[in-house]
Amino acid sequence: MRRTRRARIVATLGPASSDEAAIRALFERGVDVFRLNFSHGTQSDHARRLETIRALEQEFGRPIGVLLDLQGPKLRLGTFDGGRVQLEAGARFRLDMDRTPGDARRAPLPHLEIFAALQDGTELLLDDGKLRLRVERHGADFAETTVLVGGPISDRKGVNVPSVLLPLSPLTPKDRDDLDFGLALGVDWVALSFVQRPEDIEEARALIGSRAWIMAKLEKPAAIEHLEGIVALSDGIMVARGDLGVELPPEQVPQLQRRIVRACRQAGKPVVVATQMLESMIAAPVPTRAEVSDVATAVYDGVDAVMLSAESASGRYPLEAVAMMDRIIARVEADPSYRSGIDATHAAAQATTADAVCASLRDVAALLSPAATVTYTSSGFTSLRAARERPAVPILSLTPDIVSARRMAMVWGVHAVLVDDVHDVAEMIECACRTARTEGFAHPGDHVVVVAGLPFGQSGTTNLLHVARIPR
Repeated sequence: MRRTRRARIVATLGPASSDEAAIRALFERGVDVFRLNFSHGTQSDHARRLETIRALEQEFGRPIGVLLDLQGPKLRLGTFDGGRVQLEAGARFRLDMDRTPGDARRAPLPHLEIFAALQDGTELLLDDGKLRLRVERHGADFAETTVLVGGPISDRKGVNVPSVLLPLSPLTPKDRDDLDFGLALGVDWVALSFVQRPEDIEEARALIGSRAWIMAKLEKPAAIEHLEGIVALSDGIMVARGDLGVELPPEQVPQLQRRIVRACRQAGKPVVVATQMLESMIAAPVPTRAEVSDVATAVYDGVDAVMLSAESASGRYPLEAVAMMDRIIARVEADPSYRSGIDATHAAAQATTADAVCASLRDVAALLSPAATVTYTSSGFTSLRAARERPAVPILSLTPDIVSARRMAMVWGVHAVLVDDVHDVAEMIECACRTARTEGFAHPGDHVVVVAGLPFGQSGTTNLLHVARIPR
């Protein structure tokens, strides 16, 4: 099953899309990577979904990526007497470690890490930013605040501290348990929530090793301050616009999205734009025109993938949402201005052998208009560097490693195919030409451009470019 579009679709599984028939239908409509959101559902729920995905992979003969999304720390208020109170603007309001139910004058906040990081003047956001407090005085276990923006507040609503680097690990005990479980199942990507600094990626890497690729979710302003370092250490980046839009003024989010996408494209790291892309399709069979433009803007910017969350997990129209996403991407990529925009925002290659070869690949593809570029890779490195160049023709990624093939499902323009090991260049070229034909990319007489690394099987050795003609 070949996708003709370059940008990929990530869809979240949930109550509306849990059984075999639903997952099959989503895949057939265009999903390339399935997201297992461990903020919801049980481990056994996710195990059943993954088993279904792997069965579909065998049936269709196409690698399917699986993204495990960890919940991360959840900072929440405690409870209120009666379950709900009204905070008035200008009133004083105390937060403390006393777990006694709160009222209109105080509330429990059972997170010492927040109090440790506060400063006078720090602003706190409650309930996704609907209410706003300013810290007037604080100690190790309390904060006296003034209500800047009031409103109703109820039990266990979230707390955001946008201007402070919190002394928190991104991995809670629940996350570590879920991580062990997911890695044992064989997930391909791990989305790390609550990333604030490069050291958070190092902490996760120490646990994950090479068993999965790490996708850092950028949802905290502190992460933006360390963007280059986080991109360098991660395998991919997710622009988690929901939380970014809570902790930052909404008008800043589009600018930051574009900045993050460009940083990832320059580094050659896959980047996913997520949250509220087709939000209205949770309840309606068609999106708003603004949502269509939002998805299209991300595709025009050259993102690797766009993601559906509640639209596919719990919405009424999951199949329609995937089909709409597929049509938007296809229409954008058919626009001549899409290619000119991709070329205009293309970053110069790094001074490495691999990038020199892949930059040449881009030039050869532009001059010869081959049927496809073919990368032969074990680790996925060659395919990633080729995708960084955003060539004008499809990237056929040949690999003997099913793990690499599945990870490539997240990457712009890459169609991964599992092949046998090759032992010399002639055998590799023959394999490339044969697979380009059988996968429907090329016909007899067409050219293909082959890129690989010698010796075979060593990651990061991309050093060969060969133009071949498909035998007649």
